[in-house]
Amino acid sequence: MKNYKRYLITSALPYANGPLHIGHLAGVYVPSDIYTRYLRLKGVDVISICGSDEHGVPITLKARNEGITPQEVVDRYHAINKKAFEDFGIAFDIYSRTSNKIHYETASDFFLTLYKKGEFIEKTSEQYYDEEAGCFLADRYIIGTCPHCGNENAYGDQCEKCGNSLSPNDLINPRSTISGSEPVMRETLHWYLPLDKYEGWLRQWILEDHKEWKTNVYGQCKSWIDQGLQPRAVSRDLDWGVPVPVEGAEGKVLYVWFDAPIGYISATRELTPDWEKYWKDPETKMVHFIGKDNIVFHCIIFPSMLRAEGSYILPDNVPANEFLNLENDKISTSRNWAVWLHEYLEDFPGKQDVLRYSLCSNAPETKDNDFTWKDFQARNNNELVAILGNFVNRALVLTGKYYDGFVPERNETTEFDRSVLDEISRLKTNVEESLESYRFREALREAMNLARLGNKYLADSEPWKLVKTDPDRVRTIMNISMQITANLTIVLQPFLPFSMETLRKWIRMELRPWSDAGRDDLLPAGHRIGKPGLLFEKIEDADIEKQINKLMSSRKANEAAAVQAAPAKDTVSFDDFTRIDIRTATILEAEKVPKTTRLLKLKIDTGLDIRTIVSGIAEYYNPADIVGRQISIVANLEPRKIKGIESKGMILMAEDKDGKLVMVSPESPVSNGSTIK
Repeated sequence: MKNYKRYLITSALPYANGPLHIGHLAGVYVPSDIYTRYLRLKGVDVISICGSDEHGVPITLKARNEGITPQEVVDRYHAINKKAFEDFGIAFDIYSRTSNKIHYETASDFFLTLYKKGEFIEKTSEQYYDEEAGCFLADRYIIGTCPHCGNENAYGDQCEKCGNSLSPNDLINPRSTISGSEPVMRETLHWYLPLDKYEGWLRQWILEDHKEWKTNVYGQCKSWIDQGLQPRAVSRDLDWGVPVPVEGAEGKVLYVWFDAPIGYISATRELTPDWEKYWKDPETKMVHFIGKDNIVFHCIIFPSMLRAEGSYILPDNVPANEFLNLENDKISTSRNWAVWLHEYLEDFPGKQDVLRYSLCSNAPETKDNDFTWKDFQARNNNELVAILGNFVNRALVLTGKYYDGFVPERNETTEFDRSVLDEISRLKTNVEESLESYRFREALREAMNLARLGNKYLADSEPWKLVKTDPDRVRTIMNISMQITANLTIVLQPFLPFSMETLRKWIRMELRPWSDAGRDDLLPAGHRIGKPGLLFEKIEDADIEKQINKLMSSRKANEAAAVQAAPAKDTVSFDDFTRIDIRTATILEAEKVPKTTRLLKLKIDTGLDIRTIVSGIAEYYNPADIVGRQISIVANLEPRKIKGIESKGMILMAEDKDGKLVMVSPESPVSNGSTIK
């Protein structure tokens, strides 16, 4: 493993159109903070960079809906999130923002460097234009019917019902979200980064040189590269963002995916005049902490940008996490199905470490995981209170009771004592190895094993039974117990910084470097400790019920809002209706479409032929369960290719109040091909 002179840690820039929730914390910011605090304990040169991502269409949409400016939107959420991070103890060296002047300058200079080197493709293409509003429409300003699932409010870049990526041209009956009118196609000039130019290099750099990357990261990158990379636009027709700094680009800004990662560079420039040593010296190790939805941007697109510029280093690792669900349901900001960080800090004052512990011990490192309030309570009461807090309390209370708070001398040690002392060092090594490999759940478990070791040592040694008959033995037991306690303040510091600061005050010990962890002489004989309190307190059922009820209230409000039927569509003529050929069919075979999560490939018998339909229903149906089921289809829908598969028709689905799709089937079996009138 290469020894680096310094470390550059970046954390995904949270989007400034809403507050932070626990999904953000578990996926990105808790692991990033743990790793940064660990490196600081090691005494290395490390900086941690983050800030608000403040450009893009969702912010302009939010501003328009609220009747305010985009700047007012980002100012609001930048302030909320910056304070929440600070109160939660996320120790960034800087929390900047992409609306700062220094970012505009940095992003413009980066674009111009690539532009002057001829790295961009200039291409005129046809894009949707709103004649009433007098502007080109970004993908999110266009909605229409999804060709995969029939959702009538799919965006021009993605359908949020079935999850399929879209382009505006895929939408059926597209319309502008600004005026509601049907947009027209007009020519517009944009600049493209030719990702295909870097495909061979990316294949070597990722698939050969970085096989140590996490399986989910490596696999997603491989999938993208194997499918073939295409040029990607770096500019958009929009009035909010960093203006494209060349002639003939009036009304165009840098696309947010190009603009945002440069925010790491501009924030570092804002932090220190020595910023180049963190970005351009090969002796610097750069690590990106992100969620899985940002893997492609940080592993393929941003590295290609850096490669094209030519003077920057590349990330050494991108340890992306999967998603965190909440109470067996996807976190949803639009449905208010979330635990918001600023609200948690108000409801559980002084319990930052409890949430840090819960999110780390249940981190979605290899697969999506679920946060429940009951599990949160159990981890606090059964682990932090009953294991860590219990050991610390017993060790400090007994030392105070037997020796007036002075650490006693260690006398002759037994084989059992020596095995315990050896285990302290071994556990420290285990924690270190896990952190170096970005296995934070495992690292926390090993660190907590030190508290488990202490509890077992006291329980097996029973100093309270020996204090009168063998005082020398008890002095040794309590000395070793205090060494375990002192070690806890080091190995748990990256995970539980608030609690370990409190514990250090109780034992009157300064923060020690990571290299001191594992030692058995951190507290010398005669060192006087203070009086302890409760390191953690039990969380009562009433506190948890309050949080669950808050979530249930959100769910009921959403259900009530969903009860209202969608407005009726415009009338159609009888002749138009009769042209739609709706028939019954039976599913003969069903299988998932490779490299997708929501698509099923169905072979069906229509009574007229055997055909294939691709449908975005994998989230709701297991392929094996629907074979033999009779369904209703639109039989004369124009065929289209989906993931390279020709789909001939569309299954009729009903959407319930929770957004779940349900097949529309005959009440009793009928012949395949029966027309539905």
